[in-house]
Amino acid sequence: QVQLVESGGGLAQAGGSLRLSCAASGRTFSSYNMGWFRQAPGKEREFVAASSSRYTGVTRFADSVKGRFTISRDNTKNTVTLQMNSLKPEDTAVYYCVAGSALSREQHDYDYWGQGTQVTVSS
Repeated sequence: QVQLVESGGGLAQAGGSLRLSCAASGRTFSSYNMGWFRQAPGKEREFVAASSSRYTGVTRFADSVKGRFTISRDNTKNTVTLQMNSLKPEDTAVYYCVAGSALSREQHDYDYWGQGTQVTVSS
């Protein structure tokens, strides 16, 4: 069982930056692929980024955030971080931290979800 708690959301201006953190409970954190999804008002939840459990530095990003967002993890602290730069108003969404057994862009591949944290980007 893994519990995920996000922090770091808030309000930013377009072009600015925010950093989201996710703290995970459980002793098997390093065995999970970790990622982030987001859901904007009135839209489907979508993949943002993921970090491999097996291969250090292997990551996946949605095309919409590639080059602007980075994902990193610290297996000693059981944390995963999403650094968001050059924010756009369309990045406004609730961001969810996820953990799963596959490095995937699909929601159904992630077994554990955080409660979400709001990110709002003003123009």
